[in-house]
Amino acid sequence: MIKLNVQDETGRLRAVVLGTATCNGSTPKLEEAYDPKSIEHIKAGTYPLEKDMTLEMEAFNKVFKKYNVKVFRPKVIENYNQIFSRDIAFVIEDKLIKSNILPDREKEIEATQYILDEINSSKIIETSSDTHFEGGDIMLWNNHIFIGTYKGDDYSNFITARTNMKGVNFIKDLFPTKIVKELDLVKSNTNARENALHLDCCFQPVGKNKAIIHKEGFRDVNDYNYLVNLFGMDNLFHITKDEMYQMFSNVFSISTKVVVSEQNFTRLNNWLRKEGFTVEEIPYAEIAKQEGLLRCSTMPLIRD
Repeated sequence: MIKLNVQDETGRLRAVVLGTATCNGSTPKLEEAYDPKSIEHIKAGTYPLEKDMTLEMEAFNKVFKKYNVKVFRPKVIENYNQIFSRDIAFVIEDKLIKSNILPDREKEIEATQYILDEINSSKIIETSSDTHFEGGDIMLWNNHIFIGTYKGDDYSNFITARTNMKGVNFIKDLFPTKIVKELDLVKSNTNARENALHLDCCFQPVGKNKAIIHKEGFRDVNDYNYLVNLFGMDNLFHITKDEMYQMFSNVFSISTKVVVSEQNFTRLNNWLRKEGFTVEEIPYAEIAKQEGLLRCSTMPLIRD
């Protein structure tokens, strides 16, 4: 049996679900895309190829092997995008919470059923279909659970709004002893530079007390200020709009000392090393074209 345990973003990783790019299918039609960055690359003819994305994910897998992390992969579904395992479910403490994902993506959770069968069924939580959240919006730090959401009245107009206030309140009820802090994110269906698809697209803690952040990703400056007060300005690495677009905040921590990052993120990677981190650099720029990166393609199950 898998004994779930995830208390934060940076505890030593022991077991993880890593998505797969195998049998990813051909380039989607414009109307099939879920985010503005994918649309941009479909139009430009630069949408990523399965063979390139498979190589990138294999590079990630190699890093996990190097650190003796147990890696689970979803069962492969023909012609189906299964890269972003963070979206379909997430673990908080000893509970796995299934997301109410976009209807077109429901098969993704079915492909992980053999993993779910290894988990005590009383620890698997499901919700009503009008309660929305995805793992990219859920971030654990000490006694906080940060949740990216969108509070606009036009929530239903945004395919890029994935977590609603009903979802936030569900998590609040499930973890009454935690400080659950929702953060209102900037959304756009058409401009990837103006769209924080998930919270991990504009914010992520690293190490014990540091974080990567994009100020303009938050609709309410008070949410940004809350994080500044919590972490301290000196502990924050601020990224530009272009760096957010490249997904600089979507790195992945194997421990408080080891961060997996994209090889082209020179400014970030230099800062991480200066702050004492070991940076495992891998190519992931093709996968980034789908508005997701390293954190998005992982679902941690066990961290020390």
